[in-house]
Amino acid sequence: MLFNFDLDGVAREIKKYSKVPVILFPGSAHQLSPHVDAILFLSLISGRNPELLIGEHVRAAPLIRKYGIEPIPVGYMLIESTNLTSARFMSNSIPIPRDKPDIAKAHALAGEYLGMRFIYLDAGSGAELSVPEEIISGIKSVVTIPLIVGGGIRTPLEAKSKIKAGADFIVVGNAFERDISLLTDFCKELEKG
Repeated sequence: MLFNFDLDGVAREIKKYSKVPVILFPGSAHQLSPHVDAILFLSLISGRNPELLIGEHVRAAPLIRKYGIEPIPVGYMLIESTNLTSARFMSNSIPIPRDKPDIAKAHALAGEYLGMRFIYLDAGSGAELSVPEEIISGIKSVVTIPLIVGGGIRTPLEAKSKIKAGADFIVVGNAFERDISLLTDFCKELEKG
């Protein structure tokens, strides 16, 4: 782990105040807790780094079973942004070019055929540009599983455009970290349409 972080304590604290399942988005096999309900069992299907295709999964699987955590198989795809994002740096992989929807569609379809239950399109934490709507709608046209889209979504209108393009779920992180009051604006805009 990069820093000393009490994942177990955080998971327990969240469960004290929430009735919804706690689902973990881990960065490695070292980021597991028996106090969560499920884990996004992410396979970086857009990359060619074997550790993130299967290596970390092999290390994590026995602990996931031991802890009784529900694994949710997710095909994770990095989509190019104009800057070097945390996800790109940490995964040591090259994202799918943002102007190549056919490459993205083929990867997502392969993920579905491999048994993934979700496809997660990510421009990466701190991305300057979010996932293009053309890629979202293109993937939505070829897969039957839900799409999660995140990275670089900063405004309620941008979130709404991702949903209109076909995203079933959106992930907003940095924008809320900077200004949690934006959560109300996002909810109001998304309730409209």
